[in-house]
Amino acid sequence: MTVVPIRGEYITLGQFLKITDIISSGGEAKLYLAEAKILVNGEPDNRRGRKLYPNDTVKVGGVGEFRVTAEQN
Repeated sequence: MTVVPIRGEYITLGQFLKITDIISSGGEAKLYLAEAKILVNGEPDNRRGRKLYPNDTVKVGGVGEFRVTAEQN
Protein backbone atom coordinates (compact mmCIF):
# COMPACT_ATOMS: atom_id res chain seq x y z
CA MET A 1 0.00 0.00 0.00
CA THR A 2 1.32 3.40 -0.99
CA VAL A 3 1.09 6.22 1.57
CA VAL A 4 -0.07 9.59 0.23
CA PRO A 5 0.57 12.51 2.62
CA ILE A 6 -1.72 15.54 2.28
CA ARG A 7 -1.62 19.09 3.60
CA GLY A 8 -4.74 20.45 5.20
CA GLU A 9 -7.85 18.70 6.42
CA TYR A 10 -8.77 16.84 3.22
CA ILE A 11 -8.11 16.42 -0.51
CA THR A 12 -10.65 15.71 -3.25
CA LEU A 13 -10.58 12.48 -5.23
CA GLY A 14 -9.79 14.46 -8.40
CA GLN A 15 -6.78 16.11 -6.71
CA PHE A 16 -5.72 12.74 -5.33
CA LEU A 17 -5.64 11.21 -8.81
CA LYS A 18 -3.44 14.07 -10.02
CA ILE A 19 -0.90 14.04 -7.15
CA THR A 20 -0.50 10.28 -7.46
CA ASP A 21 0.20 10.68 -11.22
CA ILE A 22 -2.73 8.46 -12.17
CA ILE A 23 -3.92 11.32 -14.39
CA SER A 24 -1.82 14.16 -15.74
CA SER A 25 -4.32 17.02 -15.39
CA GLY A 26 -7.44 17.85 -13.45
CA GLY A 27 -9.45 17.94 -16.67
CA GLU A 28 -8.92 14.22 -17.13
CA ALA A 29 -10.53 13.37 -13.78
CA LYS A 30 -14.16 13.27 -14.93
CA LEU A 31 -13.43 10.96 -17.86
CA TYR A 32 -11.12 8.73 -15.82
CA LEU A 33 -13.64 8.40 -12.99
CA ALA A 34 -16.39 7.45 -15.46
CA GLU A 35 -14.36 4.43 -16.60
CA ALA A 36 -12.19 3.37 -13.63
CA LYS A 37 -13.20 1.15 -10.73
CA ILE A 38 -12.37 3.05 -7.55
CA LEU A 39 -13.11 2.02 -3.97
CA VAL A 40 -12.89 4.53 -1.13
CA ASN A 41 -12.84 2.77 2.24
CA GLY A 42 -14.17 -0.34 0.50
CA GLU A 43 -17.14 1.43 -1.12
CA PRO A 44 -17.39 2.25 -4.85
CA ASP A 45 -17.09 5.98 -5.52
CA ASN A 46 -16.56 7.99 -8.70
CA ARG A 47 -17.23 11.54 -7.52
CA ARG A 48 -14.42 13.92 -8.44
CA GLY A 49 -15.24 16.13 -5.43
CA ARG A 50 -15.29 13.25 -2.91
CA LYS A 51 -13.35 14.44 0.13
CA LEU A 52 -10.54 12.16 1.30
CA TYR A 53 -9.32 12.51 4.88
CA PRO A 54 -6.28 11.08 6.66
CA ASN A 55 -6.65 7.30 7.22
CA ASP A 56 -8.95 6.87 4.21
CA THR A 57 -7.97 4.09 1.82
CA VAL A 58 -8.34 4.34 -1.95
CA LYS A 59 -8.11 1.34 -4.25
CA VAL A 60 -7.78 2.16 -7.94
CA GLY A 61 -8.40 -0.77 -10.26
CA GLY A 62 -5.31 -1.72 -12.24
CA VAL A 63 -3.15 0.80 -10.35
CA GLY A 64 -2.98 -0.09 -6.66
CA GLU A 65 -4.05 0.70 -3.13
CA PHE A 66 -3.29 3.92 -1.27
CA ARG A 67 -3.66 5.29 2.27
CA VAL A 68 -4.15 9.01 2.81
CA THR A 69 -2.14 10.42 5.73
CA ALA A 70 -1.62 13.86 7.24
CA GLU A 71 1.66 15.43 6.17
CA GLN A 72 4.14 15.68 9.02
CA ASN A 73 5.72 19.12 9.46
